[in-house]
Amino acid sequence: MNDHRPPPNDIATHLRAPRTRAALLVQQRILVAVRDTLLREGFVELSAPLVGPVTDPGVRGAKQADVDYYGTTYKIMTSAILYKQAALLSFDKIFSIAPNVRLEPPETASTGRHLVEFHQIDVEVADATAEGVMELAQTLVRAAVSSVLPDLAEELEGLGRDPAAFVELLGRPFDRVDHAAAVARVVEFGIDQRATAEISWPGERALSGKATAPFFITGYPKGSRGFYDRESTRRPGFLRNFDLLAPEGYGELASGGEREHEYQRIIARMRETGENPAKYGWYLDLVRDGIRPSAGFGIGLERLTRYLVGADEVWEVCAFPKLPGRVTR
Repeated sequence: MNDHRPPPNDIATHLRAPRTRAALLVQQRILVAVRDTLLREGFVELSAPLVGPVTDPGVRGAKQADVDYYGTTYKIMTSAILYKQAALLSFDKIFSIAPNVRLEPPETASTGRHLVEFHQIDVEVADATAEGVMELAQTLVRAAVSSVLPDLAEELEGLGRDPAAFVELLGRPFDRVDHAAAVARVVEFGIDQRATAEISWPGERALSGKATAPFFITGYPKGSRGFYDRESTRRPGFLRNFDLLAPEGYGELASGGEREHEYQRIIARMRETGENPAKYGWYLDLVRDGIRPSAGFGIGLERLTRYLVGADEVWEVCAFPKLPGRVTR
């Protein structure tokens, strides 16, 4: 991948570019493959809300955006995680493909993989395990690649993407690496990394750059993630969760895990993570009445598209990109 470069100031130039058109056609094919796969598996597609009284607090350094909702401050969704859990009161398996807004720090514009406005393929399954939804995430990525390669070979060729890059992805199960082992590797690379924290962006890129196929990092320490990821009963202090990383330096594609669903455990986790339970009244009312055990994940649509087409920058696969710190249309 090349050095960071910003999108053109003229949006018409970007939209007319053959590379943009090819990338957006790949993105459309990804969406078709994902929807077809999930619908065959009995999932119901729901429309996620755009605003609400609270949103996902675990946004890794990004700020939440507010909106005046008839005199009350509401949040623009950074992810639909809490609403996904609530939706399982109607159905066993749900998914949504929805926009999210995260006011990322301006310096993240140079990572090549951050947008302020992006779309997420959100999936949630009642009574599922982390292992079960990891298999599902693998299935969706493979379905997308398997659909794009034969149907859009001309577009991939025009983008300079070699189909040989996906041989391992299609040929064997994705590896799974425990968080502690991932930390040890990052330290071996000479990159600072706390054992109790999420993998840093430089560390993640280094791990990704050494890989030849997507892989999972599992079992993050409890203090590194939001209150909704379930703590392991067999391994206290660690979570039943995961990230899915693409190879070739493209980094994180998806994040997910099992969810806390018991009232007292959620309250305790909120307080441990510095969240005020009073902000989550509607959600805690649902939990008190009884929500279902579940597991799920969110796949970044633009990040998956970027990986498939081999783009240097995530903005290249977005029709109307909004980068951190950059005011644009």
